[in-house]
Amino acid sequence: MIDFKLDPKAGVPFYRQIIDQIKYGIATGNLKVGEQLPTVRSLAVDLKVNLNTVSKAYKELEIQNILETQLGSGTFIGNIEVKVSPKEKKEKLQGICREFLTIASSYGFSLNDMIAELNTMQSKTNQ
Repeated sequence: MIDFKLDPKAGVPFYRQIIDQIKYGIATGNLKVGEQLPTVRSLAVDLKVNLNTVSKAYKELEIQNILETQLGSGTFIGNIEVKVSPKEKKEKLQGICREFLTIASSYGFSLNDMIAELNTMQSKTNQ
């Protein structure tokens, strides 16, 4: 299961962020075929968004055959392979980096400070 996070400053609608996180979750193997997703209501409550936001994301993914909804049972990851193109991955990483750099430099951190901290964090996660 993935831990959904929405960024109100990203300039991307919340439903689109949910869609992207599900697609990336499948592409990276964090979400498996047949895995059950949270209900629309529970995800909306967790993310503090309108039910229609989550419903719109789920419906769009159903249309793409990425999700399957079974009445009375829930919403599940469908049996479809999701690939993220190298271009899309690069654009996503560039957006993340751009936002990170903007925030960190607004607090006065240099590029070297940021690189050192990222290296420290990576070392801790590899232990």
